[in-house]
Amino acid sequence: MIITHVETYAVRIPLRPERRMISSLGQHTVSDYVLGQDGAEDFLTAYVGALSYVLDGYVRENKRYATVAVGCTGGRHRSVAMSEALARRLTEVGVHASAVHRDLGRE
Repeated sequence: MIITHVETYAVRIPLRPERRMISSLGQHTVSDYVLGQDGAEDFLTAYVGALSYVLDGYVRENKRYATVAVGCTGGRHRSVAMSEALARRLTEVGVHASAVHRDLGRE
C-alpha cells in the first residue's frame, strides 16, 4: 500500500462567496475555475507522472491498492476538483482509480 498526500495550495480557490458555498463535485463552474488556474495543469501532469512511476513498482510487487490523498483548507473546492481530475487522468493511463471525498457533507 502507498499512502501519499499532496496539498493544492498552489492553485487558487473561488473567491466569490456564492461559489465558496458549493463544492466542486458536480458543480462545473467551480471545477472549471479551479482547473483553469495557473499551475493546475502543471500540477496534474507532474503528479500523474510521478504516481505512474511509483505505481508501476507497485504492480511489479503485486500490491493490490494505493491511497493518494489530495488536500486543501476546506476540502470542498481545490482538493475535490483536483482529485477528480487526478482519478480521471490515472484511469486514462490504465490505473483503476476512484475519488472519495472525506470532508464533503461535514459542513
